[in-house]
Amino acid sequence: MLAVPMGTPVFTLTGNLLAERTFHYGSWAAGRTQRASREEFQVGGKGINVTKMLGRLGVESKALCFTGGAPGSECADWFARNRLPAHRFNTSGSTRTGLVVRAEGTRETTFLGPDTPPDREACLECANFLEAQPDGSVLAFCGSFPGFTGGDATPLREALGRWSVRGILIVDTYGPPLAWAVNQPAALIKINREEFDLLFPAHDREIPVTERIYQLLDRHPAKAWVITDGAGAVHAAERGGEARTHRPPKVQEVSATGSGDVFLAALIHGRFAKEDGLSLHLQDAVDYALPFGAANAAHPGVAEFDLNQVPTLRSQIP
Repeated sequence: MLAVPMGTPVFTLTGNLLAERTFHYGSWAAGRTQRASREEFQVGGKGINVTKMLGRLGVESKALCFTGGAPGSECADWFARNRLPAHRFNTSGSTRTGLVVRAEGTRETTFLGPDTPPDREACLECANFLEAQPDGSVLAFCGSFPGFTGGDATPLREALGRWSVRGILIVDTYGPPLAWAVNQPAALIKINREEFDLLFPAHDREIPVTERIYQLLDRHPAKAWVITDGAGAVHAAERGGEARTHRPPKVQEVSATGSGDVFLAALIHGRFAKEDGLSLHLQDAVDYALPFGAANAAHPGVAEFDLNQVPTLRSQIP
């Protein structure tokens, strides 16, 4: 079983940080001027969400990210105020901005600004940081990473490739970074159903997911795959094991934002970072993690729900 030595932090890597504001309205519709009743600022990004949830589960974690310009400074202030452990690499471009609109009786809408790829100096600094970490450490590579296949990111790409051999690499990404990751010996790749289907020709996409996971295990060096589908079924398999389908608890959805990241954090906790050092088998870790993702979807915000109200779990987490 793979496990993190006690006291070793779990690192998350966010390549496309988000300086995000949420506006709240009584009602909202396009095409007219509207005034928010209140405003909030938060830092978004899949790795940030994972680190936040890991901390709530008692796992020491540090978020690695790239910050630049005035939005990056605002993100740095938010990290400090919220005591979220982060190691920032300064880049010349401004951090991406975003807006979340929430209104009563209306599904929330998110507007994202243009992506900002980190520059070569920031990628090199991040690569050097990773190289300095001890063998066997855990890194979750999360979300999109603009410019990942370009020359500026070469040092970081190479460092991540070495990490997949000397450490525990967990991947939850898409697009070009996923195309790179499937050829690395990652400990686990978690992707959504849409990205999973894109790994197969159109004529094979009607084959059951559990059968296609075996194909991925045969074709690629990753040791385990977990396929999510929003509030739908989750499919998982690891090398040498049986593929299984899991059903998340049914909840009244309030906001699905970040629920996949909360699920991943709980999956990392169960599979790699249990406090007693007794890591769960993959399928048991998925069963353990699913209620956390469901609880997040039933509440506003990300990783802000009451841990004693996680569905199907007893009130055993302080």
